[in-house]
Amino acid sequence: MAATPQRPSALARYEDWPDYAVRHRYEAASPAAQHLADTLGVPAGTPDLEYTAHSETVHDGVTTSRLSWQVGFGSRTSAWFVRPSGESGPLPGLLALHCHGGVKAYGAERLVSLPDQEEHHDAGSSTAGGSGQEPHPFGPIPPDVRKKLYDGRAPATWLAQQGFAVLAHDTFMWGSRGFGMDPLPWRTASAVDGQRALWREAGVEPSAAELYNAAAAAHEETVAKAATLLGSSVAGTVAHDDLAALGILATLPGVDSGRLGCLGFSGGGGRAMVLAALSPLVRSYVVTCMMTTFSSLLPAYLDAHSWLLHSPGLARLGDWPDLAVRSTAEAVLVQYAVKDPLFPEQGMRDAHRYLVEHAATRYTGSFWQEPHVFTRAMQEEAAAFLSAALHPLQTLASPAPDLARTDS
Repeated sequence: MAATPQRPSALARYEDWPDYAVRHRYEAASPAAQHLADTLGVPAGTPDLEYTAHSETVHDGVTTSRLSWQVGFGSRTSAWFVRPSGESGPLPGLLALHCHGGVKAYGAERLVSLPDQEEHHDAGSSTAGGSGQEPHPFGPIPPDVRKKLYDGRAPATWLAQQGFAVLAHDTFMWGSRGFGMDPLPWRTASAVDGQRALWREAGVEPSAAELYNAAAAAHEETVAKAATLLGSSVAGTVAHDDLAALGILATLPGVDSGRLGCLGFSGGGGRAMVLAALSPLVRSYVVTCMMTTFSSLLPAYLDAHSWLLHSPGLARLGDWPDLAVRSTAEAVLVQYAVKDPLFPEQGMRDAHRYLVEHAATRYTGSFWQEPHVFTRAMQEEAAAFLSAALHPLQTLASPAPDLARTDS
């Protein structure tokens, strides 16, 4: 009698997640934030989290440092800290939150300009995909990713050129924080086999990154199931990683911890809303192409979105725009793209009216005749809004302080 095949792990690289999630529960600073944290099942972060600084480059008027840290479960988090060269601050700090984009092979790299990326890749000093020293397993991020999502610009680097100190990190399920897919979990393998057949029919030879993205897309449902069993959610576990990064940002040299903001496009915008609703450290934030009402998603737009938006129990707390109302942030900008195929226009306009009514003194909404993209003009509006909300910047001539380097 043939032996029963052994099922591969459906949580490769994250076998320690269940124990961590069960033992750690986030304690918020207010009842409203606690209610949200409990609904999403946000695990508590590691107190006094330490980062490792791996390398530093100076280019295009900014200094980019490669960092990593261990949040307590799963792989180490890779991140990039970008600030204006020659300025010591204190500067307003921004957490730049990458989008979903259907691209999980890469995380925050899409937000950061690294002219020496190829050079670092060859030298084996890229932080992405590991502890901060190995080359990225999928090579440099394809240029078309940034062009499609961010109008060809690296927003984190550009924001640093505007005078902000910006931290961009890989969050849970993306880049360095991704799941292992070798071997593929059985259910995921079935979905990937179907996609391979479509590629063969079209005469397409997928790259390693494209294969991983296809697997990760199917695997997200498995991750959501695991999170539910643990009393958590995809959005809640992502929020755990984002809260950890916000805590790191507040401690970085040259950052004014009293002037912190965040911004994100698409799934990154949803992350910004949840983060600001959980943490009083966020004074201002920008949501781009991620605002609607829950009812507008029924019945045709349900399959347009990931588990970042569809969190079990969240609707019991109110509608999606209620997250912005729940936040203590002093200024919120929501950018709507009228031609966005992922959201019905009526849902966006209903959310706008709701926010005008319930958060009028803190809320600004702008409508753009654009599809699902964070254009350069939209980025410029976001930067101006955050600059005003976090107070005018001062240019200082003194050199920037060094990061607490613990690795060569």
